[in-house]
Amino acid sequence: MREIVLDTETTGLDHLEDRIIELGGVELVNRFPTGRSFHFFINPQGRKIHAEALAIHGIGEAQLADKPVFAGILDQFIEFIDDAKLIAHNAGFDVAFLNAEFQRLGQPGLEPHRIIDTLAIARRKHPMGPNSLDALCRRYGIDNSHRTKHGALLDSELLAEVYVELAGGRQASLILEASPAASSRRASSDIVIGVLKRPEPLRPRLSAEELAAHRGLIQGLGEKAIWGAIEPSAVTVAMR
Repeated sequence: MREIVLDTETTGLDHLEDRIIELGGVELVNRFPTGRSFHFFINPQGRKIHAEALAIHGIGEAQLADKPVFAGILDQFIEFIDDAKLIAHNAGFDVAFLNAEFQRLGQPGLEPHRIIDTLAIARRKHPMGPNSLDALCRRYGIDNSHRTKHGALLDSELLAEVYVELAGGRQASLILEASPAASSRRASSDIVIGVLKRPEPLRPRLSAEELAAHRGLIQGLGEKAIWGAIEPSAVTVAMR
């Protein structure tokens, strides 16, 4: 199963007016990174970068002056994503910008059935939030200390780790992707678990007064109460 985790940085928030200035993506196969990635800074063709956007990603107009326009990287991007599922955080934002760029070049947009939104998954799994990328990294113990600004490739790499955790973690992925032969070997293995018994039972910690009070409470519950069949000392041992 091939998937591409992607992210964009833009000049602003309006996909009809603003432009993509950075595009990054990493490849997963069976929920594991392959090491293949895609990354370009993109010339916005005269579109000014809003101050609010600059504060988030730190990408200035001078930095983009000699970079290719979107048309110059389109074929490489299409080849990279091919027919893979596309994963993004708050995917509606990234897809709207990508489809706007495609439309300007007369290209068909990305089909909705290809898109997986990790923000939607996180909100279902953790309805009390927060579910930003930084918050999910903290929740799953993913080191994002080097993320001082948003960046398309860095955010894609972090999101790939978050996505694997949202999907059940690497162990779940290994189980799901295991071959039938491997599953058969596991099923046929004889696993013996030994349980050692104490030479002497533990002494109860309840005092005589506490035992008497407990028995009085149990008697008040009626003859059908399940607690009547359990000796207080046995409860003490089980709790320890």
